[in-house]
Amino acid sequence: GHGNHMEDSPFLSSADADRKTDFYDRNLALFEEELDIRPKVSSLLSRLVNYTNITQGAREHEEAENTETSRRKAPKSPNMGTLMGVYLPCLQNIFGVILFLRLTWIVGTAGIVQSFLIVLMCCSCTMLTAISMSAIATNGVVPAGGAYFMISRSLGAEFGGAVGICFYLGTTFAAAMYILGAIEIFLKYLVPQAAIFHASDHHGGDSAILNNMRVYGTICLSLMAVVVFVGVKYVNKLASLFLACVIISIVSIYAGAIKSVFQPPDFSICMLGNRTLVRDQFDVCSKTVLEGNVTVPSQLWRNFCSSGNMSSPQCDDYFNQNNVTEIQGIPGLASGIIRDNMWGDYLEKGQILEKAGLPSVDVHGAVESFGLYVSADIATSFTLLVGIFFPSATGIMAGSNRSGDLKDAQKSIPIGTILAITTTTLVYFSSVVLFGACIEGAVLRDKFGDAVSKNLVVGTLSWPSPWVIVIGSFFSTVGAGLQSLTGAPRLLQAIAKDNIIPFLRVFGHGKANGEPTWALLLTGLIAELGILIASLDMVAPILSMFFLMCYLFVNLACAVQTLLRTPNWRPRFKYYHWALSFLGMSMCLALMFISSWYYAIVAMCIAGMIYKYIEYQGAEKEWGDGIRGLSLSAARYSLLRLEHGPPHTKNWRPQVLVLLKLDEDLHVKYPRLLTFVSQLKAGKGLTIVGSVIQGQFLDSYGETQASEQAVKNMMEIERVKGFCQVVVASKVREGIAHLIQSCGLGGMKHNTVVMGWPYGWRQSEDPRAWKTFINTVRCTTAAHLALMVPKNVSFYPSNHERFTDGTIDVWWIVHDGGMLMLLPFLLKQHKVWRKCKMRIFTVAQMDDNSIQMKKDLATFLYQLRIEAEVEVVEMMVRDEPP
Repeated sequence: GHGNHMEDSPFLSSADADRKTDFYDRNLALFEEELDIRPKVSSLLSRLVNYTNITQGAREHEEAENTETSRRKAPKSPNMGTLMGVYLPCLQNIFGVILFLRLTWIVGTAGIVQSFLIVLMCCSCTMLTAISMSAIATNGVVPAGGAYFMISRSLGAEFGGAVGICFYLGTTFAAAMYILGAIEIFLKYLVPQAAIFHASDHHGGDSAILNNMRVYGTICLSLMAVVVFVGVKYVNKLASLFLACVIISIVSIYAGAIKSVFQPPDFSICMLGNRTLVRDQFDVCSKTVLEGNVTVPSQLWRNFCSSGNMSSPQCDDYFNQNNVTEIQGIPGLASGIIRDNMWGDYLEKGQILEKAGLPSVDVHGAVESFGLYVSADIATSFTLLVGIFFPSATGIMAGSNRSGDLKDAQKSIPIGTILAITTTTLVYFSSVVLFGACIEGAVLRDKFGDAVSKNLVVGTLSWPSPWVIVIGSFFSTVGAGLQSLTGAPRLLQAIAKDNIIPFLRVFGHGKANGEPTWALLLTGLIAELGILIASLDMVAPILSMFFLMCYLFVNLACAVQTLLRTPNWRPRFKYYHWALSFLGMSMCLALMFISSWYYAIVAMCIAGMIYKYIEYQGAEKEWGDGIRGLSLSAARYSLLRLEHGPPHTKNWRPQVLVLLKLDEDLHVKYPRLLTFVSQLKAGKGLTIVGSVIQGQFLDSYGETQASEQAVKNMMEIERVKGFCQVVVASKVREGIAHLIQSCGLGGMKHNTVVMGWPYGWRQSEDPRAWKTFINTVRCTTAAHLALMVPKNVSFYPSNHERFTDGTIDVWWIVHDGGMLMLLPFLLKQHKVWRKCKMRIFTVAQMDDNSIQMKKDLATFLYQLRIEAEVEVVEMMVRDEPP
């Protein structure tokens, strides 16, 4: 302890470091052998720090599409912060077509109170999911790929593949929904005269609208797919423009609401009695007009009356008995209209929009005149509105999808995503209040703006012009559609490249630069199915199901990892709890069935079929998932419970240890022994297949691994579900004794040993052939285990053979607890032996009553519920076995 460093000391002092004396190699002499095959800590840390998690980021695609010079450039390090990398992309993905086209209608139909509840439910669900997602995303480096990578690496390949496909379908149908929204804006508010199909009467209006949506939607989808195919860089360059359109449109709504306090917009609606009229069918909201000094019928009069003669009018009864009034469509914030819009007014399909409080004579009126009123195009309910609104709360994965481009993903993803959800939730809440406080209820319930001269309802409130909202919402929906068409093929490509679903393998290929060409083609075809539905209100609940399924499993993944407390579960984001994840999971499940119970069942069936398909195909992926950890915890819990005592007689079944012999090439010598066991077990209970290799463990480890793999392969061929254990021992007898003693764990231990009969032991000069067999019998007896020795096992039937007749004979001479009768019963459960009959022979001595003995045995078998023929064989005492 004098503090001076000696040359033979294994440690370095600071003085030596100053003199640059290098004893590094000497200090690591202890690890010399491992350093030949393992990296130094310094090189490991260097690789970890410089690791990039971009799987197929936009930057790589852009560089691949540029010239050869740009391809050779060194890739830039990720440098996007929270604002540009997560917050704004999330805003762009969350705000969408529903805000501009359907939120006013939802407020008018459900009322402010229930609209608040809808927004609260949907946004709470996404906020809880974002908390769970933040925990997963900050638990190590998350590859770019969003929910699929999170779930597959947390819950395993089966769940990951199922939810990945659901997320892919949701994103694809989202593209269809955005395109339908863009076409609706284009045909109804931008260029109505571009419609190809026109209604012959008011009954044919719906089919004409749907056909127009299908034609223009298909054209728009094709153009967008071409843009995405040409290059993702064009989509990314336009993203900022589309986001600016969204922000400007929302700001114009707030500006219009504030302006309505001082100067409400001049949008009047015409009412006949308390019914709302379609405004573009006439010019003046009056039954008559004054031309010079003469009162003449107005266009409105001509619409309701078959005769233009005012002295003898032939008009609709409701038109005759009710007055025409004009009311303000946008009374403004200070009008107090909020009181009338607090509660909902759900309508049936075809029901006319009415305003409570206006005088009206209750007359039905002519059916021909119903096309002149604004009516509901679909039947509405609270559950329907939840399904339609929920897509406007999705898009929270945008930040995690860009994790490869972020400077500090573990910091940016939680902050940016949660702030984006908070911002959008506040915008939705405030929009619900503003719409209900500024706009007349009849106008709010007018989905397509028929009462305000075919204007977009939210556009009538905006400032400085309705065109700000119309044009802004059009470009924002087009941009959102492009983003979905860009993201969905890459998600499918990521699933295909993981090779967990074999028939999707072709979609992992693409252009030379990695662009997913085939995946884009499939995405376009699936999106076309959504376009052919042609109704925004019908497509929205479909994608709600797929997104809710995805969010449900994100919450499940976080809850499972938290409860298991696995050592690698160390998220940097600390504000999570398993109870919040379970609450989010419950809300997702509740929203699925609230929105549409039959869509929810279909989505679950799709996910379930994909899960079972991946499980059936046997996806050999080991991602350290939580389901495997959950299985281990469940197995440990079950084993600890089984440890308390022996199984009850009713639960007893053969738990088999099969002793196999291997030849010189390490192949199974008698595979029919495994066939017999598979027929006996039928996949139930415990099966352990053991074998012994003679030698020393240090010299035979590689041989042991090869033997174990050979046995496992044979078990798979013979369809034996169980475990394999190969041990090395200096003597085979000792190895078998070890297997009999130590195989199994806790309560899951074998109670029966199966081994083959020693062939040629009489002719063999080597006594080991029969000594090993006798020693195994003794060990089995000493361990109080049952022993089964199939003789001539090579002649036993294979699993592909079928016995159409024949018998299984049992010689019951000594009472063994009923096992001899149980074994043929178990064999008969297998399809090979199913049609065989069972015969039981027992032995009677000369002084026994063989007739009564046969009756007693038949009664005994009846009580055991075993069908078998009974035979009693009389023997002399000297004939009986010892």
